[in-house]
Amino acid sequence: MVGELTESQLLRWIPLLPLMAAAVHGVLLGVVRRSLPRGLVIVLSCGAVLVSFLISFVVLIELTAMEGERVLIDNVYTWIGAGRFSAEVAFLLDPLSAAMSLMVTGVGLLIHIYSIGYMDEDHREDKGFQRFFCFMNLFMFAMLTLVLADNLLLMFLGWEGVGLCSYLLIGFWYADRFNAYCGSKAFIVNRIGDFGFLVGIFLLFWALADAGQAAIAFRDVEASLGAIVERTVTLPAWLQFLPGAPEWRLTTVIGICLFVGAVGKSAQIPLYVWLPDAMAGPTPVSALIHAATMVTAGVYMVCRMSFLYAEAPGASALIAWTGAITAIFAATIAIAQTDIKKVLAYSTVSQLGYMFLAAGVGAYSAAIFHLVTHAFFKALLFLGSGAVILAMHHEQNTDKMGGLRKYIPRTHLVFGIGVVAIAGLPYIASGFFSKDEILLSAYLAHHVPGYMALYAIGVLTAGITAFYMFRVHFRTFFGECRAPDEVRAHIHDPKNVVLVPLYVLAFLAIFGGYLGPSEAFVPIPDANSLGNFLLPALTQEAHHVAHSTEYALAGLATGIILVGILLAYLLYVRKPELPGRIASSLGGFSRAVANKYYVDEIYDAVIVRPLVAISDVVLYRGIDATVIDDIGANGSAKAVRSLASNVFKYLQSGLAQGYLFLMVVGTLAIIGYLTW
Repeated sequence: MVGELTESQLLRWIPLLPLMAAAVHGVLLGVVRRSLPRGLVIVLSCGAVLVSFLISFVVLIELTAMEGERVLIDNVYTWIGAGRFSAEVAFLLDPLSAAMSLMVTGVGLLIHIYSIGYMDEDHREDKGFQRFFCFMNLFMFAMLTLVLADNLLLMFLGWEGVGLCSYLLIGFWYADRFNAYCGSKAFIVNRIGDFGFLVGIFLLFWALADAGQAAIAFRDVEASLGAIVERTVTLPAWLQFLPGAPEWRLTTVIGICLFVGAVGKSAQIPLYVWLPDAMAGPTPVSALIHAATMVTAGVYMVCRMSFLYAEAPGASALIAWTGAITAIFAATIAIAQTDIKKVLAYSTVSQLGYMFLAAGVGAYSAAIFHLVTHAFFKALLFLGSGAVILAMHHEQNTDKMGGLRKYIPRTHLVFGIGVVAIAGLPYIASGFFSKDEILLSAYLAHHVPGYMALYAIGVLTAGITAFYMFRVHFRTFFGECRAPDEVRAHIHDPKNVVLVPLYVLAFLAIFGGYLGPSEAFVPIPDANSLGNFLLPALTQEAHHVAHSTEYALAGLATGIILVGILLAYLLYVRKPELPGRIASSLGGFSRAVANKYYVDEIYDAVIVRPLVAISDVVLYRGIDATVIDDIGANGSAKAVRSLASNVFKYLQSGLAQGYLFLMVVGTLAIIGYLTW
């Protein structure tokens, strides 16, 4: 067990305040059946997140002022106690969780403020405005519980909570059956990943308990991990083809199981299919899920368990390759999408792949750095797309946009800043610094099989990202306006309650990269302040490389990015007729990319339809209706009724001598049995 830690009861209020706001909304809507005035809804919901943000800032200052080990703990109560094992409801603040909680509450607050204007037109009879903020507050509670949890069990509670809230928010406009379907799809796909995560938790606990050191708290697990590091497991015969078979390290098996949960939550191949359909929810939901909260949970979990993955090189290599393949795969799909939110959705899948690439090669601080900068520019892009959608009267197809910079200049400005940031242009936006750190880490990852291929994929993905993001920008804001005349006549920038959060995010998207730039680009000692701050909470080795090498690698990536931007400009500004010709010449391949490589259709044909058929024919008609209902329940009832009507009714004749005869026979039978 680890030593005593500094206690702070402020930590519990960070997740508790949004929960209390959600509870008030829930009781009023579900029990009292009355809704609050909109002003009170706004004060309660936004105020709870604001105070959580302020507390996060206060405890961050307290943490940085500490000497020695920078860790705060808040033990609320013992949740599970059995012998020497206990699982606490406890919240832990170290540099990693401090950075995450500040980012989640800060970006979450801006999204809440933006939602005031975006959801203002929702005047349906189902009390949608207050219900929306109820779900948003509940989501914030779940995510903050996840990042502040002291142990794996409490993290899993928050993990499942964000999955539930995503279902509620994605299917918020439930009257449209497609929205309800998308919410269910997200929930089901996440359950697949969560099963692997749960198996990983059980394996880890079993292994430590078997070694006599039962633990579930992160710090205790890290301290006890040495007891199981050398243990191996024998793979079954049907897995003997895997590298390293037949013996695998137990830590590798546990790490892979935990990563399966991250694959579902953070939308990596093959469980990424739920995230693009999550666009069915309101745009603030898309920003909240895709920017700072739910989809980053898997990256945070892998970084939180960095001490485990440092002892599981096989699992780390799998993480790196999964992230790299997902990054380039999703980027190619984004090239051909016309829905402005779908482009951003596939961009999120791709950027999450970048983060896992960093985590897989052991650059955990780079993964968190990109997680933070991505939260800024992706929230800006999603909320900016929402402003475009509002201006276009809820039109999302970029085929019906164009030339909007003349109609909504302020939205054009902030959206453009987000595009530049994600493209990673040098010095002028945050994405450059975090992407450069990831690419450099991949280039130096000699311990990972195929590290140069990982680096090449990362660089190529950077160029594709620049291309598709400037493509959507040019198609939306440049050229001739393709909107119908009746829509064009009413296009205007949204009100300030929508635009002010965009201004703040635009500022962060520009300057957020200076939280942790390399000293090669910002010649200040200890310029990588975020990385230095996170270092005590992460298990990773610092890499040392000549500045000339960094300049060369950054120059190569920048050159490819500029090629992507130039190509987008030529195709969608200078020669807008060319993309159609190119698509026609590519034929089936172009259609495959536009239709997302038919992955959803393949899943539907290979998995969904067979399971539905088995459920209908075997489980429902065969077992439920035939065996249980017809044979079991109805069959036994028919048998009893038949026996009663054909046998027992003749014993009830109403004649006294008949009853007397049966009594005598029964008495003689009992006497004979006892005598025998």
